Amino acid sequence: MARSTAVTILMADDDVDDRDLTQDAIRRNQLNGELKWVEDGEELLDYLNQRGRYSDPGASPRPGLILLDLNMPRMDGREAIKEIKANPELRRIPIIVLSTSSADEDVLSSYELGANCFITKPGTFEKLVEVVRVLGEHWLETARLPHASVQ
Repeated sequence: MARSTAVTILMADDDVDDRDLTQDAIRRNQLNGELKWVEDGEELLDYLNQRGRYSDPGASPRPGLILLDLNMPRMDGREAIKEIKANPELRRIPIIVLSTSSADEDVLSSYELGANCFITKPGTFEKLVEVVRVLGEHWLETARLPHASVQ
């Protein structure tokens, strides 16, 4: 059973190819989600707090889900998780770490900081399509996400 309204998925990743491939995987799976993206943790926090170029709430809707890379310039994913989970207005947004890392210390630290899920980026597009399908089934169809306007 699909949601009646699209969920905004906010992806924080500095790799253009990874963002494009994820967008293609979302399209291939026909998910009821709109992908927005930012390039690093500082831009992620600007978007979430509707600062600077993200000050228009119509153009920068509160995401229902965050896909987060760990290794980004300026502010990495670990620091972004800390900032998001420390903010009462943002901490309920589920964070899915999607990283090239499979190191146990990255998995452990991500969960300790408050990530809801850790996935190592798959090596092929077809595997990414499958990962996005499963994420969509769980987070967009099965799980109940907090309503974006609930503060």
